[in-house]
Amino acid sequence: MTDIQRSNWLHIGVVIALACSFFILPEYHSGNLARILVLAVYAMGYNLLFGYTGLLSLGHALFFAAGMYGLGLAMQFFDFNPIAAVIAGLILALVVSICVGFLALRTTGVAFMIVTLMFAQAGYLTILYFGEYTRGDEGFVIQQADRMVGMIDLTSPMGRFFTALLLFAICFFIIAYIVRSGFGLALVAIRENEERATMLGYDVMRLKLQAVVISGVMSGSAGAAYALLFGYAGATFATVQYSIFPLLWVLLGGAGVTIGPLIGTIFMFYLIDYSSAITPAYMLIAGLALVLLTLFAPQGLAGELRRRFLPWLP
Repeated sequence: MTDIQRSNWLHIGVVIALACSFFILPEYHSGNLARILVLAVYAMGYNLLFGYTGLLSLGHALFFAAGMYGLGLAMQFFDFNPIAAVIAGLILALVVSICVGFLALRTTGVAFMIVTLMFAQAGYLTILYFGEYTRGDEGFVIQQADRMVGMIDLTSPMGRFFTALLLFAICFFIIAYIVRSGFGLALVAIRENEERATMLGYDVMRLKLQAVVISGVMSGSAGAAYALLFGYAGATFATVQYSIFPLLWVLLGGAGVTIGPLIGTIFMFYLIDYSSAITPAYMLIAGLALVLLTLFAPQGLAGELRRRFLPWLP
């Protein structure tokens, strides 16, 4: 079996295992998994930019919030149905990512990180400034009656879970295709040595802009799905905290590994969940676990698995 065949079966197997888990896990964990799948899509978008292109962004909450508010405001003020509202969220995330990418990519390294952070902060302040429409920190609830797609009730545990799984599967297979394509290999070349990639004739600026746009739209799709499936849009999701989360998920799971974002999101979600049940100072336990993991598995969980046992992991 070739490495590509192994990779294909891995991705198919992960999706099948996730689908089966809904019927095996207790309701509490299957509900958590629906949330994890949406957040893993957010992390996958981030991984494309950071793990494969080598661009460290601290502004991805802007894209997540763009998808979330694009959907939420379209439903609140224009009575869009869920599908049309999702498209509105994706369009807003697309426009925002093009604008941010075009301007932020004029910088490199630490400057790029700071510029993306400032864009995200500007987005957060914009949400607060237009609180008359966005309701600021309070946010707004999307009514249960509005979260229906045909006969599918997105508020039911099964409807929510399998909608989240559908989004995850689509993005998971898209990422798997991208990283094996010429475009994906060019992104890796830029990550490894941008000057040499330029010398070989690659249009580095165009490729990086495409990576920002794909990453932003994928993150925006996660934001739109989160608002639709869980019925809430709030300014909290545009804060710096939500720009740091995908970085942690990717680092924990393994940057530059397609399955890394899912593993990292699951690990971080349950680490905080179980730590908070033990002590109010749960971040101390979470922080200690993160430090140990960074020391003994610097390439992340999936990265170490690839390094030690499965070199074919994409």
